[in-house]
Amino acid sequence: MPKEKEENIMKNFILVSPNFPVTYWQFARALKDVGFRVLAIADCGYNDLHEEVKRSITEFYHVDNMNNYDDMFRAVAYFSYKYGHIDFIESNNEHWLRMDSRLRLDFNITTGKTINEIDMYQSKSLEKKYYQKAKVKTARWALPKDSTEAFKFIGEVGYPVIVKPDIGVGASSTTKLKNSEDVINFFNNKDDVVYIMEEYIDGELISFDGITNDKAEVVFYSNEVFTTPIMDIVNENKDTVYYSNKECPKDLYEAGKRTLKAFNAYNRYFHLEFFRLKEDKEGLGKKGELLGLETNMRAPGGFTPDLINFSKSVNTYEIFADTMMNRYPTYNNSYEKFYCVYASQRYVNSYMHNREDILNKYRNNIVMHDIMPLNIADDMGNESFVAKFKTIEEAFEFSNYVIERN
Repeated sequence: MPKEKEENIMKNFILVSPNFPVTYWQFARALKDVGFRVLAIADCGYNDLHEEVKRSITEFYHVDNMNNYDDMFRAVAYFSYKYGHIDFIESNNEHWLRMDSRLRLDFNITTGKTINEIDMYQSKSLEKKYYQKAKVKTARWALPKDSTEAFKFIGEVGYPVIVKPDIGVGASSTTKLKNSEDVINFFNNKDDVVYIMEEYIDGELISFDGITNDKAEVVFYSNEVFTTPIMDIVNENKDTVYYSNKECPKDLYEAGKRTLKAFNAYNRYFHLEFFRLKEDKEGLGKKGELLGLETNMRAPGGFTPDLINFSKSVNTYEIFADTMMNRYPTYNNSYEKFYCVYASQRYVNSYMHNREDILNKYRNNIVMHDIMPLNIADDMGNESFVAKFKTIEEAFEFSNYVIERN
């Protein structure tokens, strides 16, 4: 086939679960706008799709159960038969990464990791060797099978320790063990899952978020700061507050770039988590040093892409689409930048200021306000407020106002 005709063949991009989170309809629109044929698979009905998703896709395939591989295979096979080779299949969602990767292998889709490689992204213990390759320190860790092995590890690092599934999503199964009684209770009651145990780190949780091209090069990046660890938010019912930083610290940028190269993280909207030590940690590092925590090779959760957009005055959904089409994204890095803050309230708590108070006081700053779906409310709170500010002092004043309790 002549080269000019090959270049005119439309590329096929399958979006898995394009309705979740709700703002991810913007991926569908951006991909269509750069020239992809966008195809969607979900377990909802067509009429339940976001209107912008409907306008952006060529065709929709309903499956009863997205965890059923046979159903998902048939959906991709149908699209492949009707439209030709599938160029991309992505959910940008942690829960479906393994499904995405298995389908890539079976349909020879080479634009992302296959099931034979996905553990490097999802196994917390396997991630450690890639951090080592990137010359990024991590907390010391073990995979204890029982309390005897756990006590041996704790003898080396001391209490408290953190335990969580070696392969898992979110912080709902993450637990802090403070003493021997906690350890014995944990192993007497744990489910049949491999858990990783790590030494406790007193550090500020920060993330390096952005987009890589097909060579695992960073084409866009941002830094987010989490004032309360997600583990404490979920386990202790604390309020969710985090913000997108105006600028990314240089050491985080360099560590993030090395980590992405070590993982060969190509064609990704990524979310890498780090700790910055709040004090010297014997046997590990000095105050201010970075430690690798987790890699998440998908877009940051919830409304974070939107926080990044408002903070940097860009559209990362469009940057992602341009990059997947092998175009160098065109965005203006000189646009004004802001601190963009997410703060939420939980219905079980009583606050000093209600919705009307917040919306009225900060009507010139609030850029998003929403009721969060129940399936992410544990992490994100029930009612969210997103606002942008020129100074960090204003940003903290806003978040403190939202979460101030009676």
